[in-house]
Order: sequence, then C-alpha cells, then structure tokens
Amino acid sequence: MSKSKILVVEDDPDILNLVAWHLKAADYHVLKAQDGTHALETALAEKPDLVILDLMLPGMDGLEVCKEIRRNGETAHVPIIMLTARGEEADRIVGLELGADDYVVKPFSPRELVLRVQAVLRRSSTLEEEKSHLQAEGITVDLEAHRVWVDGEETALTATEFNLLLELMSNRGRVLSRDRLLDRVWGYQFDGYARTVDTHIRRLRQKLGPRADAVETIRGVGYRLRES
Repeated sequence: MSKSKILVVEDDPDILNLVAWHLKAADYHVLKAQDGTHALETALAEKPDLVILDLMLPGMDGLEVCKEIRRNGETAHVPIIMLTARGEEADRIVGLELGADDYVVKPFSPRELVLRVQAVLRRSSTLEEEKSHLQAEGITVDLEAHRVWVDGEETALTATEFNLLLELMSNRGRVLSRDRLLDRVWGYQFDGYARTVDTHIRRLRQKLGPRADAVETIRGVGYRLRES
C-alpha cells in the first residue's frame, strides 16, 4: 500500500520539522509549507490525504486556506486538522465552522498529534461494507461513492460530516450521546470536546437544508435521526 500523504503547514521551522519527523517515523509521506499561499498551491497540486494547518501564517492565514481547500471540488473532502496557539473556544469553533475536522492546541504532544492523524484518516476511509446505500427522511447516502443527496439534490460533505451522518442514519431512532459520537466518529473522548460535536451537527444541519430538522437534539443527552 502507498503511504498516506500529509501536508504540514507551519511557519515555525522548528515545529514544522518536529511534526514532520514524527509523521515520517509513523510511516507517512510528508509535504511541507511555511505560508498560506504555498500551502494552498501544494494542496491543490498534490491532493494530500490530510492537512495539518496552522492558523497564524504569513500572507494568507490558515482560516482562509481552509476555506479555499473546502471550496475546491478536488480537495473539498480532504481532512484538515488545525494546529494553533489559539486555544480560545471561539477560535476553535470558527475553524470547525469553516470545515476543519479536528484541532490541536499548542503546546501539544507530537505523539497525540500522530494519534489524531491516524484517527481522522481511519474514519475518512472506513465505510460500512454490508450496505451500499442508506435512505431516510429524504436523505440518501451512497457509502461506496461517498456521496449524499437531499431530496434528490447532491450536497457536499466533509469526511467528518459524512461519517457523523452515517452514524446517525445507521442508528435511526436511537439517541446517541456526544461521548458515543466522539468515540465512533472522531475515535476518542476528551473532556471539553462536546462542543466539537455540537459544531459539526450545526454544520451538518446547514448542509441538509430542508431536511435539517431530521437531526433532532435530545436535551441533556445527545442527538438522533428522526424516525417517522
């Protein structure tokens, strides 16, 4: 099997080389960029399997790079992990709203970052093999093609949004707690990450448009896909 290709975007050369070293040790192929413009050019040219993206970059900042990656049809589904010194909740939510799949706050453990990369890549490539399609509430999911239609109109989801919808549709009518969704969709459970689930649910509802209310909030518990 070919190695997964990871693009690391970081303007601090020491951090860039540290992250690259740990990823190479984990048998990933690493691409590097130290500014936003080079990062976007590399992402569009190389089509990496995952991007680790700093927010504070010279020229085009990380949020703008994330936005442009999501706008391009050829890179829209590439998972993005934001690596940033901005630990405030508002900054994390903005990143998630723009399409980031996960975030790691500096200072960070390189080993934890590698585990996050593994978890994101695993969930972006794992599909349920026993069914090729799921349908509910006007929503159709093609698992093999990784495509989603709402009332016959295709909508583009990120890898995380796709897997979140897949988990809800596979358990239609059942209430799934935030911890359950973190474990099944993100592959981990950490204190304070409940807002990550909430933010992705909000983005998923936006993309479901007229079928947004199919995803119900069960206060104090979690979420479920409505069972008519």
